[in-house]
Amino acid sequence: MITPIDTLPAGKKVYFASDFHLGVPTREKSLAREKKIVRWLDQVKQDAQAIYLLGDIFDFWFEYRHAIPRGFIRLQGKLAEISDSGIPIYLFTGNHDMWMFDYFPKELNIPIIRKPVSTQIGPHTFYIGHGDGLGPKDYTYKVLKRVFANKGAQWLFARVHPNLGIGLANFWSRKSRLQNTVKDEKFLGDDEWLVHYCNHVEKRQHHDFYVFGHRHLPLDLPIGEKSRYLNLGEWVNFCSYAVYDGQQLTLTYFEKDQA
Repeated sequence: MITPIDTLPAGKKVYFASDFHLGVPTREKSLAREKKIVRWLDQVKQDAQAIYLLGDIFDFWFEYRHAIPRGFIRLQGKLAEISDSGIPIYLFTGNHDMWMFDYFPKELNIPIIRKPVSTQIGPHTFYIGHGDGLGPKDYTYKVLKRVFANKGAQWLFARVHPNLGIGLANFWSRKSRLQNTVKDEKFLGDDEWLVHYCNHVEKRQHHDFYVFGHRHLPLDLPIGEKSRYLNLGEWVNFCSYAVYDGQQLTLTYFEKDQA
């Protein structure tokens, strides 16, 4: 599903971003953030070889057979434009938008990826995913994720009318975000669970770079002696992303000094 890039053409780059959380905290603020993300996409499409979006693009998303959540049309239009131009976009599901099915693949030609993947980009190996439910602890969420990923549970939710189902889900999603804001933005030191997970994977198979979202905190940390873990942060506060130029993978910020 992900095409390896054996050789990155001169002047081309690969971009990684996650956790746009479109839909919160208000329609007005979400719309302003969506327009900012579209400006970022307009910038990066100039030299992008590929774009990876690592989940929680929407604070809630559920695809009914004939309906999707209202809004976000500017982002969808820009993604369609970039995809139609021949630049591959890879969209990972996160814990807030795991109920993506066939809308993005069929309408925008953007594949949906549900688990971390290992791939080659230029001379380096990457291990890429959203990051939810990985590493030690967080047992409650791991149980909930199995329920949410269950096809029977998805079928039952799809029987609820979209006006009610999407409204209830948006309420739950916003409540969950408010409860976890402080925890998500505090560095946990030795208790960073994705660091533990990366170290576990590294013992089995070497990767030069581990790239995740979910954590909401921009991080660039060593894994062993030869690898690095980058967390992409989020776009509610940081507007952070990573760019790979064939040699270096760098965390950076878009319109850092602008509202």
